[in-house]
Amino acid sequence: MRAILSILVAVCALAPIGTRAEISDGVVRIGVLTDLSSVYAGNTGPGSVEAARLAIQDFGGNVLGKPIELISADHQNKPDIGTALARRWFDEQKVDAIVDVPVSSIALAVQNLARERNKMLLISGAGSSEITNAACSPTTFQWTYDSFAQSKVVADAIFKQGLNSWFFITADYAFGKALEQDATAELGRIGATVLGGVRHPLNTPDFSSFILQAQASKAKVVVLANGGDDTANAIKQADEFGLPQGGQHIAALQSDAVDIRAMGLKTAKGLLLAVAWYWDLNDKTRGFAKRFRERRGGMPGYIHAGVYSAVTHYLNAIKATASDDAKLVATQMKSSLIDDMFAANGHLRDDGRMVHDMYLMRVKTPEESKGEWDVFSLVDTVPGDIAFRPLADSKCPLLQR
Repeated sequence: MRAILSILVAVCALAPIGTRAEISDGVVRIGVLTDLSSVYAGNTGPGSVEAARLAIQDFGGNVLGKPIELISADHQNKPDIGTALARRWFDEQKVDAIVDVPVSSIALAVQNLARERNKMLLISGAGSSEITNAACSPTTFQWTYDSFAQSKVVADAIFKQGLNSWFFITADYAFGKALEQDATAELGRIGATVLGGVRHPLNTPDFSSFILQAQASKAKVVVLANGGDDTANAIKQADEFGLPQGGQHIAALQSDAVDIRAMGLKTAKGLLLAVAWYWDLNDKTRGFAKRFRERRGGMPGYIHAGVYSAVTHYLNAIKATASDDAKLVATQMKSSLIDDMFAANGHLRDDGRMVHDMYLMRVKTPEESKGEWDVFSLVDTVPGDIAFRPLADSKCPLLQR
């Protein structure tokens, strides 16, 4: 009997880790926590839910014979509501992973919950670089973009044109402040001057007073450290006030094809933008965009594409480990490259940053465009190791020095 027990122990010790792990409660549950009705609904929202649904469908609807369930909710851009939803999902509904989470203050709060409860957080919508800096977590990955990369790619490109004085119009919340902070640091590094700035509330319909202050500053560049409808409204109203006609350059630190189509090429033409993905980059991106458009009626933005990629990589890691334990799955996710329609040879760092190429785009003129979604011309591809914060500069406590 003792010999038999010894053999069984040895066999168990040699067995692959997947055979010892399991899918908790027999279901993999993914929750898309997003903005379904407000300023970021176009960039994230229903499109992010559809992207997650498409990823699950493409995966086959189950993993290791266990069903994959998808739920979604509107956090209304309010940290208390977002945190309460995430807590209920984790504690009562046994959600294994939360995805998207636009609004950085909400993402940072949910990140703490995910860390405490050993749950996975796959961020596509939130952009503060602090998520993978001082606030980093072993079970959180920031997939698509962040304030460091957006600021660096745009600031470097515009500064090369000799535009060396800047004025900020900043959204007065975590992401806007992170954009301003990262952009200011990059401008200081390259030798530009910040002449001042003003902050506006989230979801501002009237930017007139802020634009007048920017106009009075005489700065060569008026930089918009905001996103979604706020960026679109600010660009429209800056054009109405004649800032471009007066020689001031508009720089938008976070915008995508969804925003540009909404505001129109006549208004946005010539803008330089940093994007993580664009539907018309190659055959893979066009194929995904076609399928998405058939389901949603419009092209996906880069946050939608990031949701699809993150969910797919997560499910592949569950399959490889035969477990939905967040730490185990996170380790597996970091061990394999991301090579899909979103990123070629993307990789996950120990701080949670998914590193991939970023793209500097110029908004086309109406005459250049060949269709309603043909909005960008590729100016430059910036390798991820250059675009994102170097690990040497990171304050992430997970990194071994």
